[in-house]
Amino acid sequence: MQARRTYDHRHRVMLEETNLLGNVYFSNYFLWQGHCREAFLLDHAPGVMRALRGDFAMITTDSSCDFFAELFAGDTVEVRMALAEQSATKVTMRFDYYRIQGAAPQLVARGRQGIACTRRIDGGTEPVDVPAELREALRPYTGLEVPAWV
Repeated sequence: MQARRTYDHRHRVMLEETNLLGNVYFSNYFLWQGHCREAFLLDHAPGVMRALRGDFAMITTDSSCDFFAELFAGDTVEVRMALAEQSATKVTMRFDYYRIQGAAPQLVARGRQGIACTRRIDGGTEPVDVPAELREALRPYTGLEVPAWV
């Protein structure tokens, strides 16, 4: 089975990201989804990032995360992002979170995030097509086989 190509973003967990029990507070996984997505845009679709300063907007429509193991301060987590779905106006990304230590990374969580591309108009928004630059940046992540354990 073919592995899917991912955009990988590493992060070192800090104490401020943990709760009183010492493990990472769940909301940080969603924050890391955003960091990974934005790093991808900066690296592969910088024009989209610039367009966000104008009337273009990317609205998160849904987000989820399933947790399999805990992370703690000092751990290095690698967030691996891949394209899950794409339509004319929407993109859904999948995120796998791996603890990086030793020889084998450990899957600790898996999430999804859907975004809608819109344009701001008169105090509201209207759907627009996914920008061509973003479609092109996502092209290497399309048509890849998903592992059976998904």
